[in-house]
Amino acid sequence: MTESSHESRENVPSRQRRRFAGISSRAYEHPADRSALVALRKLSGFDTVFKTLSGLLPERSLRLLFLSDSVRVSDAQFVHLNEMLRDACYILDLEKVPPMYVNQDPQPNAMCIGLDEPIIVVTTGLVELLDEEEMRAVIGHEVGHALSGHAVYRTVLLFLTNIALKVAWIPLGNVAIMAIVTALREWFRKSELSADRAGLLVGQDLQASMRGLMKIAGGNHLHEMNVDAFLAQADEYEKGGDLRDSVLKILNLLPRSHPFTTVRAAELKKWSETRDYQRIMDGHYPRRDEDKDTSVTDSFRESATHYADAVRSSKDPLMKLVGDIAGGAGDLGGKLRDKFTGQGGGGAGKDGATDGSTGSARPEEPGDPDGPGTAPGPAGS
Repeated sequence: MTESSHESRENVPSRQRRRFAGISSRAYEHPADRSALVALRKLSGFDTVFKTLSGLLPERSLRLLFLSDSVRVSDAQFVHLNEMLRDACYILDLEKVPPMYVNQDPQPNAMCIGLDEPIIVVTTGLVELLDEEEMRAVIGHEVGHALSGHAVYRTVLLFLTNIALKVAWIPLGNVAIMAIVTALREWFRKSELSADRAGLLVGQDLQASMRGLMKIAGGNHLHEMNVDAFLAQADEYEKGGDLRDSVLKILNLLPRSHPFTTVRAAELKKWSETRDYQRIMDGHYPRRDEDKDTSVTDSFRESATHYADAVRSSKDPLMKLVGDIAGGAGDLGGKLRDKFTGQGGGGAGKDGATDGSTGSARPEEPGDPDGPGTAPGPAGS
């Protein structure tokens, strides 16, 4: 990107925002997302394999479809979105601005797909739902996907999901593909948390990010909603119920490509309060030119540490039980029976804590971006 093109975009934002020159996507990526990406990038010939797949994937068809049946954002069409897109690329220092299309669809949605080059698609439902600052965060979210290289894996996920539907009548074939799809979905849910962080770095307005997620959940009725109450829902969701509810949460989440909206909002707020976020805002962050020296082992260790901390600090009944097992707590069979049957809710367990409590305050986990099936999730897939 030429210096003149950078200068031409410096005054695009409606207010002054910090720019992160040369920032690596590792700066904002969720630990589980980052470890998977570092490992994939280290695999020799990985890019070649995926480009070979491009002959099988419907990417060309998708590009032609959007070109022929959607509106391409430019200096002549959806000018305000074009300025936000260029601004987001400038802030995250993404040299090549990806093409963006507006597609007629009342469902609020956005996605970033593509193998050779990422393309961003937003729906009319999303454009009509969000105000300027909220939309800026969503576009930053999608640019974060592009910078991380998520578009490649998202495209593969869509392709494999489609294949799974076609071979559903072949029991073993469907099981094998769905195992891969399930693993990809788990990774992609974490990548959504990463992209939410990128959206915050671009918009640099936490309240706008919160409002956008609330609107995705409850529509354009901000006067009827409250950020604190919305975040309280996430806390109630995490710690509420017994083991039966924990299992239902897992079953509800498995077919989804995105985390639940209240959970995304809570995770983003937690991250905004961490030292990692503040260091980025102060200009101290990993650089892109250092990516090649990143240790796969260190990335996996960080991911493992994150999950261990998440289990220890979780308020979810199942995660508490896992923590007890890891800690060697006694009478686990009795605890498991009581939690599944709902018995002993008011009595003290053998560890001295009530059935619904651990008996001690647990610190909240510091911060770590939809619809079921293959449908791209609302605003930020």
